[in-house]
Amino acid sequence: MNVEQLIQQSEPFLSYVVDWHANLPALPLADLLAEPDRVAIVSVDVINGFCYTGPLASPRIQTIIAPITTLMERAHAAGLAHFVLVQEFHDPDAREFAQYPPHAIRHTAEAESVPEYKALPFYGEMALVRKNSIHPGLNTELEGWLVSHAQVDTFIVVGDCTDLCTYQLAMHLKLRANAHQLRQRVIVPENTTDTFDVPVPVAAQIGAVPHDADLLHLIFLYSMKLNGVEVVRAIE
Repeated sequence: MNVEQLIQQSEPFLSYVVDWHANLPALPLADLLAEPDRVAIVSVDVINGFCYTGPLASPRIQTIIAPITTLMERAHAAGLAHFVLVQEFHDPDAREFAQYPPHAIRHTAEAESVPEYKALPFYGEMALVRKNSIHPGLNTELEGWLVSHAQVDTFIVVGDCTDLCTYQLAMHLKLRANAHQLRQRVIVPENTTDTFDVPVPVAAQIGAVPHDADLLHLIFLYSMKLNGVEVVRAIE
């Protein structure tokens, strides 16, 4: 199969996915927070190293900070107390650096939450879960938090990147619930996640792997939907 055949064959499906994305519903925050103690906002990798400084910092990722902090402020004002920050905190010789340039090394500025998070008056109340890989639940304290907060059955997942850590987090929470026969909602507001872009010519110039942000953002959102994650336009 060549690229022309693939495009032609995939056009009906891609048209369907684009229409699905264009018609994502919004969820009212008030409906989700009828019982605030049963809800958590779980943020992944909204750190300096993906937003402001370092080899993986992306202007696209910067754009999600404002809608996330606004959602957090509104949720906190409405009584939400459960905020979890799942963040990269890599060993200096992390095995992941075979796939990506060294980034977010522990105890460096890159591994710190973005200043907008730290400016939130309730930032000090947030739980911090550090990770040494893309996955949020392997060799981390996330499982301990989930077990100690067993009453939480609605998870609002925000952060980056759509096709990497956001996907892994949302899928982990959903598949964990399935494995334990738990009735839990995992919700991803589309305006609070994004991914980075490396066009093919740029990738060739710098010796990187190409990464089409618009396509991968869309396809991984749709993959989450296929697996029972609720993908919505926004929480309003």
